[in-house]
Amino acid sequence: MQVTRQRRTRHRERTSLFGRPVGRRGALVAAGIAVALGLTGTAVASTYGFGTRQVGQQTARGQVVSADQYLKPYGTRTVVNDGKIMSSAVSPDGTRIAAALADGDAALVVLDAATGQVQQKVGTNAADDLRIKSAAVGQEGPAYSPDGTRLWLGQTDGFTRFTVAADGTLSDPVSVPVPADGSRHALVAGAVLSPDGSTVYAAVNGQNRVVALDAETGAVRHSWAVGNAPRGIALAGGRLYVSNEGGRPARAGDTTLTSYGTQVVADPDTGATTTGTVSVIDPADPAAPVGTLDVGLHPTAVYAAKGAVFVTDTADDAVSVIDTRRDQVVQTIATRPWPEASVGYEPNAVALTADGRLLVTLGRANAVAVYRYTSAQEPARYVGLLPTDYFPAQIATVGGQVVVSNTRGIDARRPTTATGHGTHDTTSSLTRFTLPDDRTVRAQTAKVFQQNGWTPGSVRTGKDAGHAKPVPVPVRLGDPSTIKHVFLLVKENRTYDQVLGDDPRGDGRPALTAFGANVTPNQHALARQFGLYDNFYDVGTNSAEGHNWLMQSDNPEYTESSAGEYQRSYDTENDALGHQRTGFLWTGAQAAGRSVKDFGEFQSLETKPAGATWQNLYCDARTMRSTGASTQYPIRTGSAIPSLNEVSVQGFPMFDLDVPDVYKEQVWEQDFAKNGPADLNMFWFSNDHTGGPANAAAAVADNDLAVGRMVDTLSHSPYWKDSAVFVVEDDSQNGLDHVDGHRAPVQVISPWAVHGGVDHRYYSQITMIRTVEQILGIHPMNQKDSAATPMYGAFRRTPDATPFTTVPNRTSLTLGVSPQPACGPDTPAPQDTAAAAAPTSAAVPPARRALAAQWRTWASHQRLTGPHAVPDYANAEQMNRYTWYQTHDWSEPYPGDHRVYAPADVPGASLPSPENDG
Repeated sequence: MQVTRQRRTRHRERTSLFGRPVGRRGALVAAGIAVALGLTGTAVASTYGFGTRQVGQQTARGQVVSADQYLKPYGTRTVVNDGKIMSSAVSPDGTRIAAALADGDAALVVLDAATGQVQQKVGTNAADDLRIKSAAVGQEGPAYSPDGTRLWLGQTDGFTRFTVAADGTLSDPVSVPVPADGSRHALVAGAVLSPDGSTVYAAVNGQNRVVALDAETGAVRHSWAVGNAPRGIALAGGRLYVSNEGGRPARAGDTTLTSYGTQVVADPDTGATTTGTVSVIDPADPAAPVGTLDVGLHPTAVYAAKGAVFVTDTADDAVSVIDTRRDQVVQTIATRPWPEASVGYEPNAVALTADGRLLVTLGRANAVAVYRYTSAQEPARYVGLLPTDYFPAQIATVGGQVVVSNTRGIDARRPTTATGHGTHDTTSSLTRFTLPDDRTVRAQTAKVFQQNGWTPGSVRTGKDAGHAKPVPVPVRLGDPSTIKHVFLLVKENRTYDQVLGDDPRGDGRPALTAFGANVTPNQHALARQFGLYDNFYDVGTNSAEGHNWLMQSDNPEYTESSAGEYQRSYDTENDALGHQRTGFLWTGAQAAGRSVKDFGEFQSLETKPAGATWQNLYCDARTMRSTGASTQYPIRTGSAIPSLNEVSVQGFPMFDLDVPDVYKEQVWEQDFAKNGPADLNMFWFSNDHTGGPANAAAAVADNDLAVGRMVDTLSHSPYWKDSAVFVVEDDSQNGLDHVDGHRAPVQVISPWAVHGGVDHRYYSQITMIRTVEQILGIHPMNQKDSAATPMYGAFRRTPDATPFTTVPNRTSLTLGVSPQPACGPDTPAPQDTAAAAAPTSAAVPPARRALAAQWRTWASHQRLTGPHAVPDYANAEQMNRYTWYQTHDWSEPYPGDHRVYAPADVPGASLPSPENDG
């Protein structure tokens, strides 16, 4: 990974096809957008609007989802319970929709366009109507041939081509490979066919090229080098227009960051991309030079109509309009409907109606923006917004109807037989409507504002901070806080019920609790001392999303749309395309003049010395704690992101279940004793993920003890009086919760926190991040945290500085470790007989030993330990059972199951894992 430290002013001049400047001819269309603000004067801010409502609850405003939003789409809705729609295409006759899916029980479904009902499932499961070799699907939609007799599905190593019957069903799947280029797979994105159907033009995303394939033989007729990460493609005026999400190729002297083996032009601090381009190809003259047009950041969808090509500049929240007669960008249409924030709406699809209305889906706003459009030269006029379901990603006109494909539908509410919900119970949906008149659109705009919590004055800046009285969470950014040091501790993958479901004070279900008070005595003690929060939600489905929600207050569209094929990138810490242009939590803190220290969170580089096994590091931690000696196994860590690398504390590992969390705590404690804290301190305590050398209960107990010791040390230090600790999971994917799979444990620990009691108010990762921003004076990063209400109710103005004392672990930290550490096994404190018992032995009942051996073999292939450890590599359904069986003596079925399964027999075992779905 190359990071060139060269600072320069971002410069994106509009150019013609051949690079000649054309000036600032493009008109920024913002007129009329402010009208929507006036429609929402009576609305209340995001979390105040939720009160004590829970995710999944139906209200007059719609269904509550974990992203601080309500869902109540305009028109009619059909929920698809087969996974998340990543992209879709309408058949030429308008009767069918082919939708590529991820995280469900199919890779492709054919739906009736009139009713939205699924007519056929295609995937890798035995129960599918049609089976194919791979369930991976690209970012952009399937492509029908012009006569509708064939369908092409882009995948990791090329296409699967189907024959389409008269009734729209698919048959005869044929693999059409696009060869790998060294280690780089094709990762096919958008595709379009020639008017006669003889040639398929495909954006080969992983290889930065476009190919022309013979539609009959699959042979590559021609290949053109384009920009970085080509994605969308359209044919207009006999030319191909291809969006390059990673922008232009890097030149000598550019600051760069890698993305799938390519050095992408990037910001020298955040590592985010700084260019976006469209390549223009003349397929009739393959030898002609490829033209390049500069557009906004992260160009994704490309749509051609009426002599124009529309390109969604997803990270710039705009749409570029290209006049195809001159191959020039002639106007840029703003898609930023809320004046309070200019970032984070994420336009990602376009359609133009017969009566001249331009429709743009705003993925992160759950809305369709409507514009009056006359021509490429005349500025479009903003009309308003129509509400959709969760994350619209495709839009099309079918007869007199508008059809929207929504990636997340109604979120993780897929019907199951289990006694709870999981984040992978994902849905998608189609919403259909007849486009209403402009007056109705303007009226619906107010609903979109309400559903997103967009209210005036959400981001207020202190003007006279020197005279303001310090409070824990200031109302205005920049006003003083009584809190000077924030500690953000990120854990991995647990639901509320899994950990705190046994606390009778909250809304828990003990039957789902795997890590109760005898495994997590410190988490329970902290909840008793500092308060229990039983209505807090993580937003993401998995780690790729979760860490982004915490560090960027968003899961950027690039990561969202990659869920069907994470081969290009899973955790996007070292991928320039996964970073929003406004930076991260830590860069915002630096911009506010705050100091930052990072202990593992969002890091992507690690080197361990020989002998740094779990056993040796466990013994080393004991020695460090008892003698104060330095570690014998110094671990080197870092980040590809320059600004994070500069504040990363050496020796604190990133995700690696071969490293005990109690060891990480000692690395922090020695740095804390020597150097003290920063204003913002970020941590990754990841062993509650489970799957390492210690069994599941021991791993979670290790995590619990490390956090308890850290809070103990901090609360007995001089810094305690003005500190606040936020303990949060990155996501809650590996377990069930009876309310919703996104419900997760959270803790707010501070002298200024409300002590004791139970807080039933709705909170989320977004509101928690907004709280951190408000305390430290960090400007919100996008419209999501701008709209969020800080957790004011979690704090009080009179401090209680009573320190916290670590509760000794009641579960041995060395259960299941083989061989046992040289310093001896861990001896836990007696268990609390009033709490649910935890395993006291890793011994497997004789009747279950063969089964347990199968699971150990399975676990050895999951890449959860070592220098190449990857969170979530394991299939989620299998990982959930493995964890449950370890904590329930291998004899109790997972909730909702009728028996204890072998790995291959787990329902959903054939589905790809989040990270390993290529």
